[in-house]
Amino acid sequence: MGPAHPYTSPDGARGRPRRARGGPVAERIDEQLRLRATLASIAPGTPLRDGLERILRGRTGALIVLGLDRVVESISTGGFTLDVPFTATGLRELAKMDGAIVIDKDITRIHRAAVHLMPDHTIPSEETGTRHRTAERVAKQTGHPVISVSQSMQIIAAYVGEIRHVLEDSGKILSRANQALATLERYKLRLDEVSATLSALEIEDLVTVRDVAVVAQRLEMVIRIAREIEDYVLELGTDGRLLSLQLEELVTGVDAERDLVVRDYLPGGRRRQADPSSHIAELETLSPTELVDPAAVARAIGLSGAEHLDAAVAPRGYRLLAKVPRLPAAVVDRLVDHFGGLQQLLSAGIDDLQAVEGVGELRARSVREGLSRLAESSITERYI
Repeated sequence: MGPAHPYTSPDGARGRPRRARGGPVAERIDEQLRLRATLASIAPGTPLRDGLERILRGRTGALIVLGLDRVVESISTGGFTLDVPFTATGLRELAKMDGAIVIDKDITRIHRAAVHLMPDHTIPSEETGTRHRTAERVAKQTGHPVISVSQSMQIIAAYVGEIRHVLEDSGKILSRANQALATLERYKLRLDEVSATLSALEIEDLVTVRDVAVVAQRLEMVIRIAREIEDYVLELGTDGRLLSLQLEELVTGVDAERDLVVRDYLPGGRRRQADPSSHIAELETLSPTELVDPAAVARAIGLSGAEHLDAAVAPRGYRLLAKVPRLPAAVVDRLVDHFGGLQQLLSAGIDDLQAVEGVGELRARSVREGLSRLAESSITERYI
């Protein structure tokens, strides 16, 4: 073990690494984002993944640092400087030597090879192997992703901050992704059903807190499953192209639908009081147990009377107006501001609609006919 080095943060400051602004939660989010970026750079089809696979097939190990700055230099000794373009074959050949390989963060150049890394030995690590322990400590000390290829276990592990992620075979990931996709299809079908029911209830002015909470609940469930599949797609790289297309087809518009549902039922009568972002953030923080409770969902999205699920509520009309073709968002906002609610919009005539700024005769007729068609189709689907 070499001499201990001061534990230096990514920006070069001495001492323990500073937490991200916003505290531990912000730091975890930052680490997750950096992990996603790292997984994208080592996904199948990338030059780095090609090099790592060559190392595995050659049954040699490797320790690769993705980034070079004065912190990395301060814990590096020995080896030699290359500064040559990155290639998969070059990485494979350099891995035959002892020591670490240092690559730039964009994975375009190999800077150093056969480097002896001496991270601070006081940094906690649960790894037992020398290579993996060094990789974990270097990742924590420098803030740069570190890749470790195990010669004995034939695995590739990525270390990003406090996170250790072991790469799996594409077949295993694809199997789990397909299971998640099948689950998503079932949840999306149920979402479509409750969303159609809500539309009919809105037309009839019969909406309760429970009806809105169930739709918001299903929207959040679909989004969470979709995000899980997005992680699989990211890790699959070129092997996940078909999966990506299927996912996009299923969830297009779901995020926007969630925003509209929350805006429709927030307390306050005007759009400047109807910013959904804080309530959506609260909805996203609900645990799986809380998410299945309609009352908890109702509280999260700011529904008044959340404790009384059968209490009546009325939509503003954002959601149904968004279904009217070629209607700009600014005009939707002005219509909602002017009429104050969906029932007033449904009963408005052509002349009433023209009184709104930006709504001429043609647009007024389009809105009137669009809402009438939506009302007719919603009621038909509900009762026939």
